[in-house]
Amino acid sequence: MKKHLLAVAVTALAAGSVFAQANDTLAKIKASGSVTLGVRESSGLSYTLGNGKYVGFHTEMGEIVLHDIQKQLGLAKLDIKYQPVTSQNRIPLVTNGTVDLECGSTTNNAARQKDVAFAVTTYVEEVRTVVKANSGINSIKDLNGKTVATTTGTTSVQTLRKHERAGGIDFKEVFGKDHADSFLMLETGRADAFVMDGSILAANISKSKNPADYKIVGEVLSVEPIACMLRKDDPAFKKAVDDSIKRQIADGSLAKLYDKWFMQPVPPTNTKIGLPMSEATKAAWANPNDKPMEDYAKK
Repeated sequence: MKKHLLAVAVTALAAGSVFAQANDTLAKIKASGSVTLGVRESSGLSYTLGNGKYVGFHTEMGEIVLHDIQKQLGLAKLDIKYQPVTSQNRIPLVTNGTVDLECGSTTNNAARQKDVAFAVTTYVEEVRTVVKANSGINSIKDLNGKTVATTTGTTSVQTLRKHERAGGIDFKEVFGKDHADSFLMLETGRADAFVMDGSILAANISKSKNPADYKIVGEVLSVEPIACMLRKDDPAFKKAVDDSIKRQIADGSLAKLYDKWFMQPVPPTNTKIGLPMSEATKAAWANPNDKPMEDYAKK
């Protein structure tokens, strides 16, 4: 009996240490000298230039966070591995330990907070609609009988359907596998509109062959806090990430980074996205917090 109890105790201890390792990202980074940053391929905040190079406001901010953590851990070198994620696989890749920190374009909402944790909000997004400039579509009501594109694994079309002005409006949905694919549906006439985060729409317009052919129209469908995502129940890692972001806000470097990626010409086409910082983003920086989207909807 004692042997059995001892075996149970040893098994429980081993399981506990594995669990501790899984939820101690700082220890994992220190032991391995490497960290995996989750990035996007065609988001407004994180995108690829090809050849394994990832850039954008959130990508660069994430790199700065990880360099701050490198200093905190006293590591002479930190190998940052880049893992592209999609709207469908980003949460599983964080929870299963593949990705340590995901800095893409993920909305912090109550449902996702059951599975993952979020750093303080670094961008407050407005969900909007992009159409061809000559389409005659100017508001939600003009989408009646039209085909609307959105990206698989995102919440934008549910948001559109729930909007108070969408009552009685019937439209067909088509889904792109990623944001570039959704925009291509609009570009090639397979969709009349693409509903998504304003920054993603603006970035795809700026990268298109003829940016003047498109316009962002209609009502703001929702206001969504965007933040870096990490594993739940890892308070030391969350504090390290949050402390770095708060430092970047306080010393003005995050504002400079915003200007670089949204108000100056950016690669690959050297065009300007031209998206001034919203009042909602300024408010989030003034009082750093990890409140979910639902708190923004409360009047």
